[in-house]
Amino acid sequence: MNKVYLNAMDAVNDIPDAAVIMLGGFGLCGIPENSIAALAKTGVKNLTCISNNAGVDDFGLGVLLRSRQIKKMISSYVGENAEFERQLLQGELEVDLVPQGTLATRIQMAAMGIPAFYTPAGYGTEIAAGKEVREFNGKRYLMEHALHADFAIVKAWKGDIFGNLQFRKTTRNFSTSMAKAGDVSIVEVEELVQPGELDPDQIHVPGIYVHRIFQGEAYEKRVERKTIRIAS
Repeated sequence: MNKVYLNAMDAVNDIPDAAVIMLGGFGLCGIPENSIAALAKTGVKNLTCISNNAGVDDFGLGVLLRSRQIKKMISSYVGENAEFERQLLQGELEVDLVPQGTLATRIQMAAMGIPAFYTPAGYGTEIAAGKEVREFNGKRYLMEHALHADFAIVKAWKGDIFGNLQFRKTTRNFSTSMAKAGDVSIVEVEELVQPGELDPDQIHVPGIYVHRIFQGEAYEKRVERKTIRIAS
């Protein structure tokens, strides 16, 4: 099975309207820049996007929000995006806010094939509305369902043509779990290599989970805010 695709457009152009998509990244660290740009060009709409955050106004998922291609966001942190705020307050965007640890675990459970789990996070808050509550050892827990997606789109540092992936430092974030939690996993890499070029002990996601892989280009790798102290 050939997993190598020519470019981002080639890899994402069959994603249909109303698809549920997971997108890796934490803030602007390790996001699939090429794939997001390609999705914007396809014009696909009514997407449900699962991501820790929603990018910024002109970058990351902020691009798809600006073009009104996202119908619903399932996220943890949604600050620093004025367009997101505007759409939310105007009732133009559905939003499901999930505690960050719960979001990560829901994705991990989907990756492992576990349908649900119990967590104390969110008990006694609005997040608990409509959810099953059980008591264990005198403490109350919410039942949370695994979070699955039609497509999982992530960015890795290196990958081989069989789909084995290696991430660099904190760019792993949600991506290693997301790559295993979608019906179709699409991965862009900074460097696409041949089998045997990756150290087996440094492979973070085995190729069995990856369906499509391509080498990206022109990564901006933005940092959201750089703060320095001016010497007095």
